[in-house]
Amino acid sequence: MSGNLFKSLATVSGMTMLSRVMGFARQVLIAGVIGAGGNPVADAFWAAFRLPNMFRRLFAEGAFQAAFVPLFQGKLLNDEQGAAKKFAEEVLAFLLCVLIGLTAIVEIAAPLFVHMIASGFADDPEKFDLTALYLRIMFPYLACMSLVGLLSGILNSLDRFMAYAGAPLLLNVCQIAAIVLYATDEIHVTGEALAWATAISGFLQLALLVWGANRQGYLLKLRAPRMTPGVKRLLVLGAPGFLSAGATQINIIIGTNIASQQPGAVSWLLNADQLYQLPLAVVGTALGVVLLPMLSRRVKEGDEKGAMHAINRSLELSAVLTLPAAAAFIIMSAPICEALFVGFATDALALFGGRSSAFTAEDVKWTGWALAIYGWGLPAFVWQRIFAPAFFAREDTKAPMNYAIVAIVVNTVLALVLFPIFGFLAVAFATVFAAWLQVFQLSFNLWRRGQFRPDTRLLSRGPRIVAATAFMSACVWVSLNQSDRLAAALFDRYWAAVIVIAIGGVIAYGATLFALGGVRLSDYKAYSRNRNSF
Repeated sequence: MSGNLFKSLATVSGMTMLSRVMGFARQVLIAGVIGAGGNPVADAFWAAFRLPNMFRRLFAEGAFQAAFVPLFQGKLLNDEQGAAKKFAEEVLAFLLCVLIGLTAIVEIAAPLFVHMIASGFADDPEKFDLTALYLRIMFPYLACMSLVGLLSGILNSLDRFMAYAGAPLLLNVCQIAAIVLYATDEIHVTGEALAWATAISGFLQLALLVWGANRQGYLLKLRAPRMTPGVKRLLVLGAPGFLSAGATQINIIIGTNIASQQPGAVSWLLNADQLYQLPLAVVGTALGVVLLPMLSRRVKEGDEKGAMHAINRSLELSAVLTLPAAAAFIIMSAPICEALFVGFATDALALFGGRSSAFTAEDVKWTGWALAIYGWGLPAFVWQRIFAPAFFAREDTKAPMNYAIVAIVVNTVLALVLFPIFGFLAVAFATVFAAWLQVFQLSFNLWRRGQFRPDTRLLSRGPRIVAATAFMSACVWVSLNQSDRLAAALFDRYWAAVIVIAIGGVIAYGATLFALGGVRLSDYKAYSRNRNSF
């Protein structure tokens, strides 16, 4: 199995980038058709989508993998392929038992779960009933994503990332198809079509992962569910891991519930969330997925120096990619929202009937504010996914769990206290503050244990990356003042002007970064030649 983090990251990030670009198109089309703040269908759909989407991130990207991968990896390192496969089948049996029961409960008691995720909708019967309907339709997606998480853990442990990285494409394809086929004036029909498309995409993603696992000789057989020693160990690790790896997602669910007290807030937060998820997924999630099995393997081999080196290079690479994205979201938040959800959406929808975007100036304003706040938290969201695997690789989920509990409590208290003053923006601020708090706790614990020290290269290049980001930010700030003139030169397409400004910022950042020595091509050429250099 390859030890090349850079090569594996390129595979996952490349597919994730393709998925997120399609996700942008999906988000623009959905926002253009069902709008945001002034439409009950928008709030209802996004609130209902929160719960299954949270479980996708927890199982396919977070908590489940944090518990499952080190255990599965340990059996593989001992050349126990038969034992590893048996362990996976035992976990599959247990998961199926839990998922069938949970799905039945949600289908019967959907209104109760709506109260859990969006209690503020209770004052609007139409919005509440729509949310319950969409939740019932979409909830099987949760079960599929949980099984996708199991199969992804197997393939990731084998350094086979393509199927896992490509699976989210199917969600985007299905939802875009629903918008194209059902973008009618009766938006209730569009909302229901989106819900069904989500459910269908879950089964398609599961089929893809089953195919991928079968190619590696891991077509799992169904067993009778039993509480075997392996399953017990998974639960011991998984229960705290659910909190530790999923703190951000849990905070988002709590925030959604609080924000539901304000009309339109759920949609504004969700649209901002979807925008910052692009760099988060391409960098943070991809790094976390690739880093966990690598760290687990090196720790079990006793290579602590190699594990620390991988963390340092992950922090360096993530800073190169994340800091400029965070700066762009802070500086260009409203222009990005106007360009995508209004200008580009209107031009895109013109291809399917000539309708204008339903996204209003009010939606642009508040989604932009939320995006700017999330921009300050983007590095923390990414670095959580780098520091947490250092604990999970050592089968330590209790310490991250304790930090996650602190972060969840702080997030909830801050959001509740500040909501009467700042409205739904308090939710975004609380989520960001809690993320930074969790990063501090994780990194400080690793420092105290002697399992993490910033190396000379990271300390040298970090300030250079910050300097290049600052220069890029200044260039973008000046360019935005000329955006109207630039748009006029581009056939009155404001969205095209914003894209040109963003491209110019990327060029300015890249040139400055290389000039300052923040990155060197020789490093990445070495990674491509040496499988174990990263």
